[in-house]
Amino acid sequence: MTAARPFDSAEAMAATADAVWWSLDRADWLEAFAAHPRIGEIGSGGSRGSGGSGGLSGSHESGWAAREQAGVASAPASVRERLAAANREHDARFGYIFIVCATGKSADEMLAMLEQRLTSDPEAELRIAAEEQRKITQLRLSKLLT
Repeated sequence: MTAARPFDSAEAMAATADAVWWSLDRADWLEAFAAHPRIGEIGSGGSRGSGGSGGLSGSHESGWAAREQAGVASAPASVRERLAAANREHDARFGYIFIVCATGKSADEMLAMLEQRLTSDPEAELRIAAEEQRKITQLRLSKLLT
């Protein structure tokens, strides 16, 4: 992304980000996934990585993650517990955390997505997670510009 600067427009930046993202390999995707906290672990020391945010401060990124996962904050304890258990199951099955673009989603919606994706083929789940990460990246790039 840095080498591609300057961008002619926000749309050009977004298109470049997508092109770069889809050119990466599995190891790169897993590195990006590891920088995220698990769904529902914001504010509980749940961040799994060193930030991996390309120069953003950890507090800046954790603030975004907290807002993106706001749907979990008011969820009943039973839903949060089911999310935690399903997150552990996802880790065990696929070897990385469950990635979802959480913005605007309720805890129940994210739980349903997680439970459904637990039945995915490992290669299909990797591609779904990569697409969710792409969406997160696009939202955050947009936030940086506003």
